[in-house]
Amino acid sequence: MSKPNLNVAIGLLVHQNRILVGWREENQHQGNKHEFPGGKVETGETPVEACRREIYEEVGLNIDLDHWKKFDVIRHEYDDVIVQLHFFIAHVSNGDSQKVVAPWKWIARDQLLQLNFPKANTSIVKRLYWQRLIKISHDLSCLNHISDDRLLYWRIAESEFSHEEFSQYSIEKLSKIIVNINIFNRLGELQKNAIQTIHLKQDQLLKLGRNQLDSSKRYIAACHNLEALKHAEKIGCEAAFLSPVLATETHPDAQGLGWENFAEITLQANLVVFALGGVSPELLNDAKNNHAYGVAGIRSF
Repeated sequence: MSKPNLNVAIGLLVHQNRILVGWREENQHQGNKHEFPGGKVETGETPVEACRREIYEEVGLNIDLDHWKKFDVIRHEYDDVIVQLHFFIAHVSNGDSQKVVAPWKWIARDQLLQLNFPKANTSIVKRLYWQRLIKISHDLSCLNHISDDRLLYWRIAESEFSHEEFSQYSIEKLSKIIVNINIFNRLGELQKNAIQTIHLKQDQLLKLGRNQLDSSKRYIAACHNLEALKHAEKIGCEAAFLSPVLATETHPDAQGLGWENFAEITLQANLVVFALGGVSPELLNDAKNNHAYGVAGIRSF
């Protein structure tokens, strides 16, 4: 007997780098697990319309259709049913975030991996989770000893790229690397599938518009001002480097934003923002106090 097929719309609600998570009771399908709000797509509905309706019915938030962005579509086969999961993401204002009541609660991104979600949500949870530290290096061998609390942005010129060097690393290790979009486009399909995060330089970012990003990947953009940061948010990037925060050894004459300006800019965009330029892992708490999610750097990392 064939299994029933269900289309399900799921809303990923974000507020200040926290994600809205609920709890499925024991008597529900995939019970005794954490969940994101959502439900079945009804006849005559589009997935995004179903998402908006379900969020209103389950959470009590009425979010306009044009505020939802497509996040991913996943097909998953359980023992008893096949589900097509349509994920959408939206950011929630301070006022609306305070309207949320149990069983829903806001969970920090770096706590998501500790929760028990249905297997169909595994890749989504991993994508929503970001390490707090990003090491920047041209040395790909850093992947061999990089710790679990950080990612590696492999920053090289396109002319320096070597397929032979890249092919030495396992799928698991490649999942912890960030590569620029020009490098990504030169990879084979297996390697592209392994890469989760794609980097955009500011000039590359500003040439892109809505619906031009691969929704199965997450993007981190290099930004130096509010205009670039807002554009990154508009086209669907999930994260950004905002730099330079402080003066650096490599660019001692460059004017840093300073923590006050950094915080003012970061507060105006709904992105995972990493402070870059003159910072170190020891400054992580200072960065978080100024509304950064994490820090990134070269020498001090």
